[in-house]
Amino acid sequence: MDAKQLIVLSASVIASSLGGRVIADGAHAPYVRVAEIEVDPVQLEVYKAAAKEIVEDSVRLEPGVLALYSVSDKNNPTHVTMFEIYADNDAYKTHLETAHFKKYKAATQDMVISLKLRDTVPIALSAKSK
Repeated sequence: MDAKQLIVLSASVIASSLGGRVIADGAHAPYVRVAEIEVDPVQLEVYKAAAKEIVEDSVRLEPGVLALYSVSDKNNPTHVTMFEIYADNDAYKTHLETAHFKKYKAATQDMVISLKLRDTVPIALSAKSK
């Protein structure tokens, strides 16, 4: 699975977790960001534990974090994609200032070989209600 397919799959999974349909209307559009991360293979398992912790803590503790997903490429597990949906840009900025995010960044900075952040423009996010 290449990176583009992975992102499409991630978007589908996120949409399904939102529990309903969201169509971006500009002023009330969620803030969606994709992080493409290459992790040092020697430290991959430690990185995965840190990624799991930041995802779980952020969703549990921050009302503005709508969804966070961390997935790795099936054929190259050191290539990690984080798909993030926040209520808005302010929620994202708040996320960056939390103790759990700062802990994650400090713990993983020497594990990350490269990081590419991509801002996106939500067109439509849709999910089935439970």
